[in-house]
Amino acid sequence: MPNETASISRGAYWTGIVLSTLVVVFLLFDGAIKLMPLQVVIDTMQGLGYPPEHARTIGVITLAATVLYAIPRSSILGAVLLTGLLGGAIATNLRAGTPVFSHLLFGVYLGALMWGGLYLRDVRVRAILPLLR
Repeated sequence: MPNETASISRGAYWTGIVLSTLVVVFLLFDGAIKLMPLQVVIDTMQGLGYPPEHARTIGVITLAATVLYAIPRSSILGAVLLTGLLGGAIATNLRAGTPVFSHLLFGVYLGALMWGGLYLRDVRVRAILPLLR
């Protein structure tokens, strides 16, 4: 446990690590499959109104922001970039008319896990977002 977590309980810190790891694993998978010409990715991109060749760009952006989030020194920058990416996904699903709770709000669920994990493990985020005082 790094020195800067001195004011964070051990349980909160490790809960944050677990939540952040789940987000990172999911986003690494999501970004990686967009780099390959898989039929499911092509069909999904077309269904959302994007040309399939944009999948690689979205995949690279997802992977880069996820790596930044996974590195403790750049985790806040990664979280901010991923928040923008998830906002774009939410807007895309809204425009495409996808189901609300399973598709449209998935970016909200993932963002809540991402920021929640970061909040639990990083005193810098707790200083910026003082939820309990």
